[in-house]
Amino acid sequence: MKLSSFRGGIHPSGRKERTQDLAIISLPMPARLYVPLQQHIGEPAVARVVAGDPVVRGQVLGGSVGRISAPVHAPADGTVVEIIEFASPHPAALPVTTAVIEVSATQSPWVAPLEDPFSLSGAELAHQIQQAGIVGMGGATFPSAVKLQLARQHRVHTLIINGGECEPYLTCDDRLMRERAEQMLLGVELMLRCLGAEQAIIVVEDNKAAALANLRALCSDSHYSEPERIKTVSVPSRYPQGSQKQMIQSVTGKEVPAGTHATDLGVVMHNVATAYAVYEALVVGKPLVSRIVTVGGGAVPRPANLEVPLGTLVAELLRYCGLEDDNYERLLVGGPMMGQWLPHAQLPIIKGSSGIIALSEAETQMDLPSPCIRCARCVSVCPAGLLPLEMAKRIRKEDFSAAQALGLSDCIACGSCAYVCPSKIPLVQYFHYGKGELQVRKQQEKKLDRTADLASSKALRVEAIERQKAEAAALRKAQMAAKKAAEAAAQELLLSQSKPEITPVSSEERGD
Repeated sequence: MKLSSFRGGIHPSGRKERTQDLAIISLPMPARLYVPLQQHIGEPAVARVVAGDPVVRGQVLGGSVGRISAPVHAPADGTVVEIIEFASPHPAALPVTTAVIEVSATQSPWVAPLEDPFSLSGAELAHQIQQAGIVGMGGATFPSAVKLQLARQHRVHTLIINGGECEPYLTCDDRLMRERAEQMLLGVELMLRCLGAEQAIIVVEDNKAAALANLRALCSDSHYSEPERIKTVSVPSRYPQGSQKQMIQSVTGKEVPAGTHATDLGVVMHNVATAYAVYEALVVGKPLVSRIVTVGGGAVPRPANLEVPLGTLVAELLRYCGLEDDNYERLLVGGPMMGQWLPHAQLPIIKGSSGIIALSEAETQMDLPSPCIRCARCVSVCPAGLLPLEMAKRIRKEDFSAAQALGLSDCIACGSCAYVCPSKIPLVQYFHYGKGELQVRKQQEKKLDRTADLASSKALRVEAIERQKAEAAALRKAQMAAKKAAEAAAQELLLSQSKPEITPVSSEERGD
C-alpha cells in the first residue's frame, strides 16, 4: 500500500520509555465508584436508579436520551448510595450528575451472550454496540453506534483502526495491541460486519515495533480474517498522526475537506480500544465499564498501565502508583499535547480517560510569553494549514467572526503551533477560548431565536384567542337578537290571540 503524508506536524519527545514495556495490570476494585452519567459527546444519560437501589455490574445506571447519547452501566456489584452533582475530569471540575456506588465485597461473573454475534445482521450489531454504551476511546467519546450507523448509510468501503497513539507519555493502546490483539481483531471483524465494509486497515506508528509485528502475524492468519481483508500498515511517528483527518490522509492520500466528513470519502475511523470494547461487549457480555489507563509522568514513582473500573477516582490510581499527597506540579488527563489540566485528583476516570499524567516541576518549566517575531513556524507546522498567529490576533481583539473566517472551526487544537513558538505564545489557549465564545454566542443566538419563536407563537395564540372571543361575542349577540325576535313574535301572537272577536250585526238584527 502506498502511503501519503499530511502537512505540518512536529516530533515532540515521546517520553514513553517508563511505561511502554509495562504489562497491563488490573487496579484493585475501590470501595466506592463515582460514575458520571455524562461520559460522551451528546445528551447525558438519564438516571435509571435511585439512592438505596442494589445494582449488579453491567446494569444500566443511566439510559441514553435522543440520537446522540450513550447509556452508562454499573462497573461493579454494590448499592447506589446517592445520585449527586459531582466534579467531572474537566479543568473547571464542572459538576455532572453522578451515581455513587458502594462496592460489594464479592463480584458476579460476566455472562456471555447466548447468540453468536457473527450471526447477527449489521443493524443488530449496531444496536448491541449502542446498548453496551461504547464510545470513541481515543478521547473524542462520540457514541460509536451512531458513527457506525452513519457509515453504513454512506456505504463506506474502508474501516481505519487508529493505533497511532502519537501523544507523549501514553502507552495504553500500544500495550493493548501487544497483549490483546487477538480479541481486538475479533472486534474489528464485528465492526466490518456491522458496516458491510470491504476492508479494515490498522494503522500503527513505526515506533511501536512489537505491536506491529504482533498484528501482522495475526492478520496473516486466516483464522482471524479473510486474506487481505484486515491489513496492518506502518506510518512515520509524527504528531498529530493519530488525529482523524491526518491519519486518513496518510493512509488514503485524500484530504477530508473542511465542512465534510470522512464518510464522504468512503472511510470511517475508530480507535483500537474501541474495537476491543466491541469484542468485550458482543463476545464476553461486558458493556463499557472499564478501560486501560496509562499512569505516568515524572512525579509518579511507579508508573503503570492499569485496567481501571470507570468511576474510580484519579487519587486511587496515583496512590496505587506510589504518589501521595499531591506531590506533583501539574496533573492532566490524556496526553500533554491535547489533554486537559485537572485542578485536583478527586475526579473520576471516565470512558475517554486514556492517561493520567502527573508532571514534576522539571517537566513544567514555562517561560513567560514575549512578542511575536513573525517567524511563521506556527504556520509551517499546522496540520490543518491555518494561520495560527492571525487567528490568535483576532481572538485577542474579541473579533471572533474574523477568527472563524480564518478557519478557527477547522483547528484540531493539537498544540503543534504553541509547541514550536519561540515566543511561547499560548496559541492553543486562545483557540480554546475563541471556540468557547463562538459556542456561547451560538447558544445565545439559538436562545434568542427560540425566544422570538415563543413570542411569535404567543402573539398568534393571543390573536387566535381574541378572534375566538370576538366570534363568540358575535355569536352571543346574534343569539340574543334571535331570542329577542322570537320573544317579540311570540308576544305579538299572544296579544293577537287574547283580543275579543267582533261579529258584524246585520240591519235586520238591529231592527232597521
